[in-house]
Amino acid sequence: MITKIKNRFNQNLLLKLFSILKFKNSKNVWNKILTIGVVVVFVSCTRPQPRKPVTQSTSTFLQESIIRNKIINKVEEEAFIKLMQADSSKDYITSEYGFWYYYNNKISETSALPKTGDEVTFTYEIRDINDEIIYTKEELGEKNYLVDKQELITGLQDGIKLMKEGETVTFLFPSHKAYGYSGYKKIKSNEPLIYKVTLHKILTNN
Repeated sequence: MITKIKNRFNQNLLLKLFSILKFKNSKNVWNKILTIGVVVVFVSCTRPQPRKPVTQSTSTFLQESIIRNKIINKVEEEAFIKLMQADSSKDYITSEYGFWYYYNNKISETSALPKTGDEVTFTYEIRDINDEIIYTKEELGEKNYLVDKQELITGLQDGIKLMKEGETVTFLFPSHKAYGYSGYKKIKSNEPLIYKVTLHKILTNN
C-alpha cells in the first residue's frame, strides 16, 4: 500500500514538473527532455527502498519504468505539438502508428505503396528536434531495404509503407519509434528525431 502511494506521489510530482517546463518554442527542447529524465531517475533512485521479496522489487522496477516511459513520451509529444503549431505552413498528418509527418513532395496520381517483401530504394537525413542536422543524406548514403524483412527503426518501417515512388516525406518520430533508450552513435538516449526521406524506387515482389 505504501509503495502504491509513493508511486502515485512520484508520478504526480513528475507531471507537475512537466507542466512547469512548457515549451514556448522548439529551441532547447532536448535540454528540457534531459532535465525531465534526470529528475525521473533521481526520484526513482532516492526514495526509500522497501524490504520486499525479489519478485516485489522486480515488480516495483517495472512500475517505475512504465511511469518513466510515460513521462518521456508525454514530454516528446508536447514538444512535437509545439513544433507543429509554430510551423503552420506545413500540413502535418497524425499517423495511426504513433508519429507525425508531412509531404515535401506528394505524388497525386494513384500508384502502389510498398508492401511486405517489396524492395525499396531510399535516401534520408536525420535531424534533432531543434532542426539541427545529425546525419546528412550523403553520410547515410542510398539504402536498399526489403519491406518488413530487414532491420530498421520501427518509425521508418511504418513510414516507408505510407510513401509512393518519387515522394519525399518528413517524419517526426518520438524516441520509442526510433532508437529509444539505447541511442545510436551520435543519436542520444531517448532522443526524438526528424527524418526527411525520399523514396526513389519500389521493386514489387510478386
